[in-house]
Amino acid sequence: MTDDAALDPPQRSQDPADIASRLEAILLIVDEPQSLVALAAAVASPVPAVRQAIETLAADYDGERGARRRGFELREVGGGWRFYVREEHDELVAEFVNGQAPSRLSQAALETLAVIAYKQPVSRSQVASIRAVNVDSVVRTLLARGLITEAFTDPETGAINYRTTDALLGHLGINSLDELPPISPLLDDGSAGFEGEVLR
Repeated sequence: MTDDAALDPPQRSQDPADIASRLEAILLIVDEPQSLVALAAAVASPVPAVRQAIETLAADYDGERGARRRGFELREVGGGWRFYVREEHDELVAEFVNGQAPSRLSQAALETLAVIAYKQPVSRSQVASIRAVNVDSVVRTLLARGLITEAFTDPETGAINYRTTDALLGHLGINSLDELPPISPLLDDGSAGFEGEVLR
């Protein structure tokens, strides 16, 4: 085998069922809506075939054509696709996740929460850029604890922007974000990160 052949990406089956299966695997792990182009690149299939597979999967999860309606849905948000819990199960999932959540937040969670509190609305990638680390799992934790929520989805990038909730104000014992302590002028642009003790 030549070096060039070793670098060639593996050939993927273009059978509709195989494309759908690969899409499910990718969609299961993404935290933000993915465009058809991004999904097509991820599963190594043409965009039209991916579009058809996405529509078929969404219809299947919705219980169309005799299929059983699932507790989750495949929804298009901001030009991208992602799995979401169905609205009627939101309370159940929140109770379960909160019941599993630890009583204290980690240092990483506190630092991420501080970035969101001071820079909101802010996307996950912007938070990661400021902290210089991956924040996916930390953001999921903060969402599960009800300390942050999705504010809106950028229509151009599909990135979800986050903001803090009233629950955070209650935990901090303040009435509004205006009561947060000022950040050092050296940190105004967020490029140097945030002090770990900003939020306790």
